[in-house]
Amino acid sequence: MTHQIQSVTLPGGLRLPYVEHGDPAGVPLILLHGYSDSWRSWELLLAQLPASVHAYALTQRGHGDADRPQTGYRPEDHAADVAAFMDAVGLDAAVIAGHSGGSYSAQRFALDHPERTLGVVLIGAFRAFHDNPGVLELGEAIAELTDPVDPAFVRGFQASTVAQPIPAGFLETIVAESRKLPARVWKTYLRDILEGDVPTETGTIDAPTLILWGDQDAFCPRSDQDALLAAIPRAQLALYHGTGHCPHWEQPQRTVADLVAFARRVDPAARAAITPGA
Repeated sequence: MTHQIQSVTLPGGLRLPYVEHGDPAGVPLILLHGYSDSWRSWELLLAQLPASVHAYALTQRGHGDADRPQTGYRPEDHAADVAAFMDAVGLDAAVIAGHSGGSYSAQRFALDHPERTLGVVLIGAFRAFHDNPGVLELGEAIAELTDPVDPAFVRGFQASTVAQPIPAGFLETIVAESRKLPARVWKTYLRDILEGDVPTETGTIDAPTLILWGDQDAFCPRSDQDALLAAIPRAQLALYHGTGHCPHWEQPQRTVADLVAFARRVDPAARAAITPGA
């Protein structure tokens, strides 16, 4: 499936690429990728997503072919970008799905814009970054990066996020997208997310929330998922056995089914309209 890449320029001049999928009358869904990825992180999922879900896969600031400001990589900045993006495309509210670093942005958006949040989907989600041993170890390597960023580092980083085989061509795409980031974005993004507030320690997410977690995730432990479940009153956990940090890469078909079922629950108008595979 080929998607037409569009772009939107937000107030202030920031340009963000995105792709759109599905019927405009469907349940609105915004997909937020993880650290160093782009909208292409969602290609395997989009290929199976029914048209009755109206998805927007957004490339966030600094990533892929988006603009790369010198500053502004905090979760609050990404959440504000999502709100401005929704204004630009005419969305009042949406399901917000975030993977990895994007899970922080999704949590922050739900706290800052509860009236615009139909539901939240957290994939390979962190409760916190600043006390995560895997993230701190990664940070030591990133502190040493210089331009051009070593391709072997990029490939090793992406390979470390999966526990099951993924299509070779897709992996090459992901690596190529990550190689677009200059060293300063690698460093600034991680610094801002490490220094930022833990979202669930600053407020309560009231929206229905679905947490998708692979039990072989090398970055996000089960304890993070349990902490998110405890902090978010309407959260539920879907466990993906034998899966790593990227369920939407390793098990896209199941991820789509879980997303569609969740969308049916959180959008009353769509309950009768959405059928997996439709």
